Amino acid sequence: MSSQIIPSYDHPDHFSPLMPTEMALGPLLERASDLIRAATALGVSAGYTSQSEIGGLLRSMNSYYSNRIEGEHTRPSDIERALQQDFSANADLARKQRLAVAHIHTEQHCEQDLSQRLRMAGDDGARWLYSTEALKQLHLRLFQELPEEDLRLVDGSLMVPGELRSRQVAVGRHEAPTAEALPRFIERWAQVYGRQRRGEASVVALAAAHHRLAWMHPFLDGNGRVARLHTHLLLHAGGYTKGIWSPLRGFARTETRYKALLQAADEHRRSDLDGRGNLSQAALIDWVNYTLDVCIDQVEFMAGMLDIQGMRGRIEAALAFESGALKSGVRPEALNALHYLFATQLSMPRADFKAMLGLGDRVASSTVSALLSRGFLATDSAYGALRFAVPHHALRFYFPALWPEAEQDAAAV
Repeated sequence: MSSQIIPSYDHPDHFSPLMPTEMALGPLLERASDLIRAATALGVSAGYTSQSEIGGLLRSMNSYYSNRIEGEHTRPSDIERALQQDFSANADLARKQRLAVAHIHTEQHCEQDLSQRLRMAGDDGARWLYSTEALKQLHLRLFQELPEEDLRLVDGSLMVPGELRSRQVAVGRHEAPTAEALPRFIERWAQVYGRQRRGEASVVALAAAHHRLAWMHPFLDGNGRVARLHTHLLLHAGGYTKGIWSPLRGFARTETRYKALLQAADEHRRSDLDGRGNLSQAALIDWVNYTLDVCIDQVEFMAGMLDIQGMRGRIEAALAFESGALKSGVRPEALNALHYLFATQLSMPRADFKAMLGLGDRVASSTVSALLSRGFLATDSAYGALRFAVPHHALRFYFPALWPEAEQDAAAV
């Protein structure tokens, strides 16, 4: 195969097809329907506690995995410290910590912004994600918190957060559209994907849009992170994730295939049987199928993790380890109260939680203090209501294999 770089693109027709033909679309719509059914069932079964407290954990995990794909990740414990403004004295490690925190803050802000847009504008709030303004804001949020030294590119120039590139770039054999033509490409991208009807068609579209966004390479750097977070936000806007799953974990855990299929979808049409566009329709279909499979796999995994009855046994195992091996002051009598918090409600008054322990007031108070200290409970004030929480050191019990790197990191501390 020739290693010659593909000529520059200057017309939006050059990245067609943006969607598979109607004949090829049928099986993809069926797979998208499978995803919607599974995600809807998961959202109904997961309690409010899951959707609020687990969401914070997943943002850290998403940041870790998206940056890992770029080779810019650090240890989960380093991310935890950075969230507390504790940055390493090592310059490169501190830079990676800042990247991680910026991703977490961006995801949280954008989800909140989207929720407001959806309340005010309905489906138009989701369609806004398919706009030049949205892409610029996403890139700006990801990188605006970083100091100048973190924005310096390999050629010595500085990346400007939120600014579309103004010069030509090539990624491997793929040369992106000319900078002058880039706004027209983005406009076509927005028109095609933003007008897809809600439901299966929009889910297929968001998968295809991920590749075509990466293909356009709208920014000098950060395009992969923007594309992955954009896909996450589209799923969030559709009401599919509920803050309890994301495709980013799946993309990173199948990184070799993720990158290979993205690259394959850059290629020209292979033959007259490979669609009628400039790029390969077969490769685009492969990419969409992969994305849908990743999403379904993540939904099914979290459905098993959030099973209410199964969670009771995992909480029991975590408490047994804490009270037996660690002697941390955490007592097994906390099982019923913790499981009740997980399964049924967002928070509970301290007096009610202590009553569920079935212990004397003094012992119950010390047990609550130990649960807070060890991260099994969260609260907003010294005497505030209590919420279920998921400390990293309990991941191996609560959600085994969800974030193995964090489990290993916590075990090593």
